[in-house]
Amino acid sequence: MRILLDECLPRTLAPLFGEHECGWAGTKNGALLALAAEEFDLFVTVDHGLRFQQNLDDSGLAVAILVAPSNRVERLAPLVPIVLSAIESMAPGDVRVFELRED
Repeated sequence: MRILLDECLPRTLAPLFGEHECGWAGTKNGALLALAAEEFDLFVTVDHGLRFQQNLDDSGLAVAILVAPSNRVERLAPLVPIVLSAIESMAPGDVRVFELRED
């Protein structure tokens, strides 16, 4: 499955997903999702509002929303294996929230 990381994620998180830079920085969500659907299967973001702002059912992408106490790579990194293990069961239009809770 091909994965695109949102530009709002720390760049240092990308190697954990095995991803590379796409050069679409600054592209707005609607246009970004349209471009991404042509080349990717999964879009990973920390933008909690994305599912309410965009029609993700028809986006052609599965979307993983990461929720952690902060957007620092140290906080998001524990979610990466969980997302990677869920990828195969995700289909276009699926939106899943992956949350790291503090004890």
